[in-house]
Amino acid sequence: MRSAQPDPTTRERIRDAAVLRFARDGFGASVRSIATDAGVSPALVIHHFGSKDELHAECDERVLAEIRAVKNESIDELASGQGILHRFAAADEYAPMLGYVLRSVQDGGPVGRSFIEQMVEDAVGYTKHGVEAGLVKPSRDEAGRARYLTLSALGTLMLEITLNPPTDPADLGGIVRDFMTTSYFPMIELYTQGFFTNRRMLDEYMLYVPDPPENAATEPPVT
Repeated sequence: MRSAQPDPTTRERIRDAAVLRFARDGFGASVRSIATDAGVSPALVIHHFGSKDELHAECDERVLAEIRAVKNESIDELASGQGILHRFAAADEYAPMLGYVLRSVQDGGPVGRSFIEQMVEDAVGYTKHGVEAGLVKPSRDEAGRARYLTLSALGTLMLEITLNPPTDPADLGGIVRDFMTTSYFPMIELYTQGFFTNRRMLDEYMLYVPDPPENAATEPPVT
């Protein structure tokens, strides 16, 4: 039976140990290994959380809240003219969070899917924050853009790790640093300067979408 008022310090220590263990080993990690990492007994983990599934759910909430906080803080810093390079230097600090997200993508299933969908929903919120702060251009489809940005970022990271597996999969900080080295400059340049030199493709597509031609399936529009 769980205590009505569990010690928050112990509970947080168990939760944070679980986030790191799940990030390194996946969600098949045992309660015993998490308990060892947290310096408690397996029975105490169950005492606080009831089951590993409930611990997993609380870890999801913690990681999602941390992502929201980091994104919104970064937007505020940029909007106020501050630099954010200090965040790049803190790769080891964010590594467990990113590793946890990757495990959620790899795990799939209803829980993993729910986690990613919540990431997309949160992205709509902090992208709106960026628009209101004058840092991000508004979109005709804010939800669609947030979904694309979230899934493309996760897909890029997953492919990078798949094509170039890390020497030590447990070195989450090294994985983050390698990804920053290969991907952050082209990503930031693309987001900042755009890709096309004119808006012809967008204008043509916007004409096509609301009233597609009857023969669109066999005769694509001429470009």
